[in-house]
Amino acid sequence: MRSPARVGVFGLLGSGNLGNDGSLEAVLGYLRAEHPGAVVDALCGGPEVVAARYRIPATRLHWNRGEYRTASRAGAVAAKGLGKVVDVFRTAAWVRRHDVVIVPGMGVLEATLPLRPWGFPYSLFLLCASGRLFGTRVALVGVGAGPIGNRPTRALVRWSARLAAYRSYRDTQSRDAMREMGVDTARDEVHPDLAFALSAPTPSPGPTGQVCVGVMDYHGGNDDRARAGEIHRRYLEGTTRFVRALVEEGRRVRLLTGDDCDATVVDAILEAVDSPLVTAAEVTSLADLMKETAAADAVVATRYHNLICALKAGTPTLALSYAAKSDALMARMGLGAYCHPARAVDADRLLEQFRELEKRAAELRRILTERNRLAARQLQDQFAALTAALFPANDHPHARTRQETP
Repeated sequence: MRSPARVGVFGLLGSGNLGNDGSLEAVLGYLRAEHPGAVVDALCGGPEVVAARYRIPATRLHWNRGEYRTASRAGAVAAKGLGKVVDVFRTAAWVRRHDVVIVPGMGVLEATLPLRPWGFPYSLFLLCASGRLFGTRVALVGVGAGPIGNRPTRALVRWSARLAAYRSYRDTQSRDAMREMGVDTARDEVHPDLAFALSAPTPSPGPTGQVCVGVMDYHGGNDDRARAGEIHRRYLEGTTRFVRALVEEGRRVRLLTGDDCDATVVDAILEAVDSPLVTAAEVTSLADLMKETAAADAVVATRYHNLICALKAGTPTLALSYAAKSDALMARMGLGAYCHPARAVDADRLLEQFRELEKRAAELRRILTERNRLAARQLQDQFAALTAALFPANDHPHARTRQETP
């Protein structure tokens, strides 16, 4: 009798980022539908949240609980250093217990937001190296990638990708970025973001007068640390002016977040505008976000998965774009003309684009309906490819296979 496949999921899951958790939810849905006998657990950033919400065993990603806090005292610095060593053995021991490990979506191969090489890039490298060492198939599924200027980060990302047994990307730019880093991407495929596999809510039957504005605690990218404060100030001022202009027209505005850290931006806008027409949504999942966006006449959003939720819900959407992935997503869904730079928000120009968006609302809803159908079909292909790569019918789950040599 065949033993059940032992499948691990890995990443910054359960840590407050709704997009990451949405990608996990999509992969768990695939596993439960196509491989119901698989035994699944997680190595993740928020094990308590993952265990409670998704009903799978979960282990903390890092030995050092203060991994993502700034270390200023000698004891904290020493704990971080020791944690890097301990995590080598913890990660290897966890990987060795599995037949397959899936990294579900997320921008694990990019540095569009501030990122230190010895943070998550190091953890991902440990995962992929352990997989190669013990014969566990590691799959980077529907991930995001991008050009990386920092040499240590780029090296860790490149070797992680090379050591993985399977790779697919959420857009063509991601695959191109990995090819430019020296990774052989000839067999790598591009599919829509995994969140498009989630169920969509019923759209609003008619106009509601409400606009959703998805905000972000945005400070620029990994190479903008010296200008982070200025970039954040310009983003917040421009977004606040836009919200105030909508309120002056009598529009109701619903503020959305995508990560716990975005709450500070919501609070700042609520204080600055100070109107009963502006409210903040309490969301704990992508499903919550989709319901909010489905009830709106239009959406203006920054976070990548805020955009996905609005587009999946079929609501006309304008992107405050902070990376090429946002532009690519909007173009793929037929709304490429409705992007505005997050690092230089011009409230007047943003209002012009917003009004153009609303004028074409009926047409754009029809376009989104068709693009969502296409995305659903393409994700069926993604999951079929994943099954063929990770769960071949003639391969016993515990029979290790020789993997591609980096």
